[in-house]
Amino acid sequence: MSELLWAAGKAFLVALVLTPIVRDIFRSYDVVDRPGRRKVHAFPIPRVGGIAIAVAFTAALVSFSDLSGSLPAWDSPVWKLFPGAAIIFATGLSDDFFNLSPRWKLAGEIGAALAVFFSGLSVAAIGGLELPVWLSLPITVVWLLLCTNAFNLIDGLDGLCAGMGFVATLALFCAAQLHGNVALAYATLPLAGALLGFLCYNFSPATVFLGDSGALLIGFLLGCYGMIWTDKTATLVSVAVPLLAISIPLLDAALSIVRRFLGRRPIFGADRGHIHHRLLDLGLSPRRAVLSLYLFGALVAALALLLSHPGSRGYQWMLIALVCLVAWAGVRQLRYAEFEVAGKLLFGGELQRALGVQLRTAQLAAALDRSRSEEQWWSALIATARDAGCVRVRWIGEGRTREQILTDRTAAWSFHVILPDGETIQLDGALPAAQSSLDLIGFGEAIRRSIAGKRREWTEPALS
Repeated sequence: MSELLWAAGKAFLVALVLTPIVRDIFRSYDVVDRPGRRKVHAFPIPRVGGIAIAVAFTAALVSFSDLSGSLPAWDSPVWKLFPGAAIIFATGLSDDFFNLSPRWKLAGEIGAALAVFFSGLSVAAIGGLELPVWLSLPITVVWLLLCTNAFNLIDGLDGLCAGMGFVATLALFCAAQLHGNVALAYATLPLAGALLGFLCYNFSPATVFLGDSGALLIGFLLGCYGMIWTDKTATLVSVAVPLLAISIPLLDAALSIVRRFLGRRPIFGADRGHIHHRLLDLGLSPRRAVLSLYLFGALVAALALLLSHPGSRGYQWMLIALVCLVAWAGVRQLRYAEFEVAGKLLFGGELQRALGVQLRTAQLAAALDRSRSEEQWWSALIATARDAGCVRVRWIGEGRTREQILTDRTAAWSFHVILPDGETIQLDGALPAAQSSLDLIGFGEAIRRSIAGKRREWTEPALS
């Protein structure tokens, strides 16, 4: 234990001394993160702090190679993560300097995951169930990609990513000590020391940022730690321990994917809807937002330790349910518009209403196409407008107008469809909207598509 504490202290001191040196060197070369719409800092700040963390972590672990006894050997899981960690660090550093395209960045992340897998560290079993190679390989790659990018996404406030990494690393170290997992203990505590030394300059107000070289490295290492943990556990519930330890970054990544999918935006695009952004929008200062996430992360990490304790077997599922309930309540407090709309669709009857609107538009298009005369076409249009609760329909031509009053309510809005020949279909409605409604854009498209072909079929005058 004394050797381990010395290694963690060494990582702390190296990071504490090296971080300001790296900061000042790269500030002079203008390798900085500039203020922007999604940024909260007001002036350029160096963004390659990951160099100090990588050097401190490596220096602490390499000192083990000359020791013996209970310390991990060169063929232990601790050293198997180094090839992948080197690749992910190089990928992040290249992005810090050259702004890699998402394709090249993803390629580097996949290469790092494959390097770890072929070094012998993988998700080889879940809950004691051995996985075949064809299943273990994709699960390993996906898990590492998820962890790596989750920490990269949450790196948006001073000290947030490094602090969440510190909390998660300490939680996994405590779990490793509790279960006698020597390899995991010797991999985690040096990283915690390096992160603590870096946080002295990264916590609000930060003078240096992690950059992708640091954020990607932290997420990747924690993903590797999760695999080291699962390699020594035999129960399915114990697999939840690393998930809970890094639950906030994973939750933020999951919310980002779902939000962008619901909003029909690029999944890998940037936005200002992450958890820390929502906390800022709710009125918290950047420092208070970070401290709030620290506190929540520490509470969930404590639950993860309880979950890993042998004495918790009688209520493990209750702890998992409690975490899920708290996460659900927290997401509701963030008031994401995407989830509120989705909730109304699924549970408020809006989905049924939306389906009804789309069905009515499809029925209108079919009825218009089936019409063999102008009178049939006009009747189909009137029937749809009446079913939608409209007030009036008008067909305005050159010098002539055809009108149908549907109700005695007062019109409050009007929608016009300009036909190819210059005529106009006008639809008027009242407020509040009737119980049934119409997709006005779909209504207009159906009319324009139909009228273009029907003109040639009709033998009677266009207007009567």
